[in-house]
Amino acid sequence: MLRTLHERPRTRSAKGRTGGFFTTMSAAALDLRGITCTFPAPSRDAEPYTAVRDVDISLGDGEFVAIVGPTGCGKSTILNVAAGLLAATAGEVSVFGTPLAGINSHAGYMFQAEALLPWLTARGNVSLGLEMHGVARAEATQRADAWLERVGLAGFEERYPKQLSGGMKKRVALAQTLVLEPRILLMDEPFSALDIQTRQLMENELLDMWSADRKSVFFVTHDLEEAISLADRVVVMSAGPGTKPVAEFKVDIPRPRDVTEIVQSPHYLDLHRRIWEILKKEVLKSYERGKTMVPVG
Repeated sequence: MLRTLHERPRTRSAKGRTGGFFTTMSAAALDLRGITCTFPAPSRDAEPYTAVRDVDISLGDGEFVAIVGPTGCGKSTILNVAAGLLAATAGEVSVFGTPLAGINSHAGYMFQAEALLPWLTARGNVSLGLEMHGVARAEATQRADAWLERVGLAGFEERYPKQLSGGMKKRVALAQTLVLEPRILLMDEPFSALDIQTRQLMENELLDMWSADRKSVFFVTHDLEEAISLADRVVVMSAGPGTKPVAEFKVDIPRPRDVTEIVQSPHYLDLHRRIWEILKKEVLKSYERGKTMVPVG
């Protein structure tokens, strides 16, 4: 199912506020309304830069939403706002119905870049967050080992990051995020640096773990195949600056899914074609704008 800007559904939340482009849920895990992020000019000769403008996105409790768009369109900016790491210039964020003030304590954030401390073992990296939250070391170690086993790293607890492959490091990072039991997962291209075989294995592992407790997931990716394979909905962002959602597609492919198998189904291929028709236009716009930008200074 496709919704474009010409098909803007208007729904009313429990507070009586009119929703925007996406369905507003009274108990949404995340509700971003009218989000605009403008950054100061880097020099006197430059203009302030508005990365995203008037963005409305809701994430339902237990829903998996993928966000795709051209490079540099502000997808990570939206995640940073949702995490409470970046204050929006305008707009509001609600988490399970409560306005967000400061860091989003319900969210776990898995970054694209490695976030493992090289002087700690896999066990130490996973247990660190628990200890920082006041969990006794013995319990933190036990819970860390349990999660390392869940992500397939039993027996590697004492290995340091330099002794692990890229896929193993991502498994440690996933355990590091999930051990804190967040209700919301924010994932910024977490598997983009992996080879295709390892990426598909990680995607299937993520789906298996997600299906066990149905956390709410915002997943940013440049890979349309990945977005369709994982998500309940795919949100397409416009070219920047002033990025905003331009289309939303419901992924009505039955679960459970195997990412290596569903890409061969006619339904998947049709959905990929329809999403790419919209996304391609935004990618080309971004490319043309990049060619005409004049460096300052």
